[in-house]
Amino acid sequence: MKTTLDLNDQILRRARTRAAHEGISLARFVEDALRTKLRDDSRKRPAFKLDLKTVTGHAPPNADISDRKALYDVLDGA
Repeated sequence: MKTTLDLNDQILRRARTRAAHEGISLARFVEDALRTKLRDDSRKRPAFKLDLKTVTGHAPPNADISDRKALYDVLDGA
């Protein structure tokens, strides 16, 4: 089927260049792009949901970070 489209000049240049690089016609390139876009719209993915696990624990020990010995004691579990 033939149709007429008004396309942005820069987009059309990029499409022609890409089609030539891929060794296909501009019509084939546009068909493939439309097919991809239509396929993506018909199979909408569910929104991603990240379930975070909550764990209980103990508060870290207080240590004076300017005191090297106190830091080593905390790290060594003393």
